[in-house]
Amino acid sequence: MGTPLEGLLVVSLEQAVAAPYCSARLADAGARVIKVERPEGDFARGYDRVAKGESAYFVWLNRGKESVALDIKTPDDKALLERLIARADIFIQNLAPGAAGRAGFASAELRARHPRLITVDISGYGEDGPYAKMKAYDLLVQAETGLAAVTGRPEGPGRVGVSVCDIGAGMYAYMAVLEAVISRGQDGQGRGLAVSLFDALADWMNVPFLHQVYGGRAPDRVGLNHPSIAPYGVYAAGDGGEVVISIQNEREWVRLCAEVFQRPEMAGDPRFSDNPARVANRAALDREIAAALAPLTRDGMIERLRAAEIAYGAVNSIADLAAHPQLRRVEIETPGGALEVIAPPARSSDGPASFAPVPALDQHGAAIRREFSA
Repeated sequence: MGTPLEGLLVVSLEQAVAAPYCSARLADAGARVIKVERPEGDFARGYDRVAKGESAYFVWLNRGKESVALDIKTPDDKALLERLIARADIFIQNLAPGAAGRAGFASAELRARHPRLITVDISGYGEDGPYAKMKAYDLLVQAETGLAAVTGRPEGPGRVGVSVCDIGAGMYAYMAVLEAVISRGQDGQGRGLAVSLFDALADWMNVPFLHQVYGGRAPDRVGLNHPSIAPYGVYAAGDGGEVVISIQNEREWVRLCAEVFQRPEMAGDPRFSDNPARVANRAALDREIAAALAPLTRDGMIERLRAAEIAYGAVNSIADLAAHPQLRRVEIETPGGALEVIAPPARSSDGPASFAPVPALDQHGAAIRREFSA
């Protein structure tokens, strides 16, 4: 059975996370992706060695690609990259600001020579503006966008524990590429696309932004609690295990008090009679809930929540995630051997997808040089 992007050639001059995320999704969808690495390799290869000798990030983001190592400062390798791009449908790059242009691969110039080409420039802060030349790494952008200000406990800001800025930019780039492929099918023209880490995360910050600009203040930093709904947050059982409980309406609140806390009188307490009252009296509410849950283990709390059909989520460790009964895994080959990764989220009625291997550095270099010889 064919794949949606079969027949498309993607050339990606990429490193780290954002661009590899985009090109990995294109590879999963059937595009041929040629990953252009510097002679020493994408530096993400060296982040760690936990995945059978390979980097966890690299294994996750580079399956299904062909690797060619090029030094585009040399005439021969620069000419090879030019020949690759001349036959490509999509060209992606996330080098340092201005580096691709200085090397002779500015997107506008490439599209002028190849009108059907879709170009994708992924950067930290965009192609223009006062921050355009700033270095941008994930944690820096989490701080700059205000994400850190609304993440963490009241005592101080926190970092989201995965590279959300890079991932968000890669996701937006992938969506934009698919739209550009559809548009090209209609008018025959390529497109120039640009996505920045800052813009990707700034879009995710619209709700606190609107609270600040139109409401006068941003939501408080409340850790594992919801700033405007109560109870909606983390609560500990008597054994120390933690569960996030979420109440969305008054029917659920009454049921929570009666069936989980086994204190039906709490529902009628004037301090807790509706959501605004519960938020205003959150400290007292939390004390009452802690007392009600103290006799329970985490498993006992979950059992009662499930029986009462109250929304909850266990505060799991990564070890808990690895053993989670709902977690789907897929097997991929790497230079160090086969291993399992978490499956992509989208499922198809065509059945389970298969995934091509993660390449070794320059694994396909000789074959690509032959295929794209002058």
